[in-house]
Amino acid sequence: MDMATINASLDNVIGRVERAEALDRPANALANLVGKWLKPGPVKNLLSGTGIGHPAHPILVLLPLGSWASAFFLDVAGGPNPGSATAARRLIILGNLTALPTALTGLSDWADTQGAERRVGFVHAALNVAALGVFTASAAARATQARGAGVLTAALGMGLVSASGWLGGHLAYARGVGTDTTAFEVAPTDWTDVAALEDVTDKPVCVDAGGVAVLLVRHDGEVRAISDRCTHRGGPLHQGTIADGCVECPWHGSRFRLADGQIDRGPATRPQRAFEVRAVDGRVQVRAVADPGSLRTEPVTGSAGLNGGGSSS
Repeated sequence: MDMATINASLDNVIGRVERAEALDRPANALANLVGKWLKPGPVKNLLSGTGIGHPAHPILVLLPLGSWASAFFLDVAGGPNPGSATAARRLIILGNLTALPTALTGLSDWADTQGAERRVGFVHAALNVAALGVFTASAAARATQARGAGVLTAALGMGLVSASGWLGGHLAYARGVGTDTTAFEVAPTDWTDVAALEDVTDKPVCVDAGGVAVLLVRHDGEVRAISDRCTHRGGPLHQGTIADGCVECPWHGSRFRLADGQIDRGPATRPQRAFEVRAVDGRVQVRAVADPGSLRTEPVTGSAGLNGGGSSS
């Protein structure tokens, strides 16, 4: 089977999950429950990874998955050796314990999704719950000296978390859940005319700056400009509320400082791009600071790669 066939087959599987509207009722009910009990604030910030600059869930996943995978390796490589068996049992228990906080970070991120992403995330979570149940059974079997049953259930658990991990990878890398939604916007670094100065008031508006949506607002006598698209899930910030020098996203409650785009409150993990502003002849002009990230600025042209200007991978 060639690579194209494999990819097409996997895309077909994930497509079925993304279109499975039957998942909406239980998924929405769970998401609403999470949203009811987990409001924007310190706990949500912690679970989201606001303080570290990117989602916490991918980091914590290493703890249960690494523990379970190490136990499985000892089962295979160590055989019935008492030392290996004891270490494997302890690793299974460690994986089970660390799965709980890991699941909380995942639930927090997932509750802020919609549509296809929510459906895939729901199945991802269901597989993880099933895997945790299987690994719990494995630990129980090992505690009663039923090593064979413990090894078999651990192997099943590894299969479940592998499938779950594939779905999680799809969410992160194919659908961009958890990725800065403005990551590939190329904002103008030259002064760009966007509005008449007299039209900028204390009510935020969205203007176009070289194809990039920019929020403009007058605050404390200064005209402020930051990216309008929320880095968290893409919400329109100009439809949010202004208070205490910040704008609050109308979708999930992230707050960003108008002066520099920095995060005042999550669940967002990345700040908004802040633009320099000046007034010339009654017109407002903005420009962005040049971004060193090549993925954002590399031109998509046929000549770039041919002339050696394209980045290698």
